[in-house]
Amino acid sequence: MSTGNVVVTGGTAGVGRAAVRAFADAGYDVAVLARGAAGLKAAEEDVRAAGGRTLAVPTDVADPEAVERAAQQVEDELGPIDVWVNSAFAGSLAFFWDTTDEEYRRMTEVTYYGQVNGTRAALARMRPRDHGVIVNVGSAMAYRSIPLQSAYCGAKHAVEGFTEAVATELAHEKSRVRICMVQLPGLNTPQFSWNLNKMPGHPRPVAPVHQPELAGRAIRFVAEHPRRSIWVGISTAYTILGERVAPTLVRAYLARTGVSGQQTDADLPRHGSNVFAPRDDDTDRGAHGAFDDEAHSRDPVLWASMHRGALLAGAAASGLAGLAGLGWRRRH
Repeated sequence: MSTGNVVVTGGTAGVGRAAVRAFADAGYDVAVLARGAAGLKAAEEDVRAAGGRTLAVPTDVADPEAVERAAQQVEDELGPIDVWVNSAFAGSLAFFWDTTDEEYRRMTEVTYYGQVNGTRAALARMRPRDHGVIVNVGSAMAYRSIPLQSAYCGAKHAVEGFTEAVATELAHEKSRVRICMVQLPGLNTPQFSWNLNKMPGHPRPVAPVHQPELAGRAIRFVAEHPRRSIWVGISTAYTILGERVAPTLVRAYLARTGVSGQQTDADLPRHGSNVFAPRDDDTDRGAHGAFDDEAHSRDPVLWASMHRGALLAGAAASGLAGLAGLGWRRRH
């Protein structure tokens, strides 16, 4: 039995694909908006295998009219949208001065305006019903930019600011619609086999690397337990906190290690850049990339965030017990 209807943009690979599976496994019906035909078909099969209804809509999220049409098709065929997840993006590994204006604009349009377009389509349907959750997929790089990814970092900074503004506007009108963010670390996804690469080495995620299922789990959790933001990965925590405490030191460290740390000499597959054309049209790429051997499938930061109520209650109980013990010792 369905627990609701979910839309996932970029749901054919990586984080989006992991989110599709996480929602489907929990009993949701899931619509997938993306470009690659093989990826769309495989994502549909994932949802059907879990017993849910599904709909795959070929969509370029950078096109606001296409996103609006897709949203209407989802509501016409599956019913009212309860959750909308914006996870589509396009990225690169290149110095800013080696990136053309056309490439830069396209990555910004997909990664930033794709989330704006998705949010607009979702709110047009959720606000009149006063019901629904939007999950915008962010990154630790929304707070601390790194070299070779200026377009992606700029877009994620923009998504963070945009999301905070819209959340405040919803609070102003006392809406029960929620908009949340999930901040992610380096993940083992196919993006490193199909991002735009102008460096000598093969792109790789910044260590420590985590499996995309952790991101999928976080996205579903925050959709079911809406909050301002949730972090995945210890590296996300120390990146965001480090930027708050010692930004100059963090910049110096990344200037020294950030370029080499995003490349490997390993002979890994390359599928070509997906900035302008999908690379899962003929072959499904799935959720995982080429870094399974080093990717972590568990995360204490996410676990603590998902169980923060119990942890806070335990801390409060311990504090009260300590105060009671102190009072007893003083009396005796």
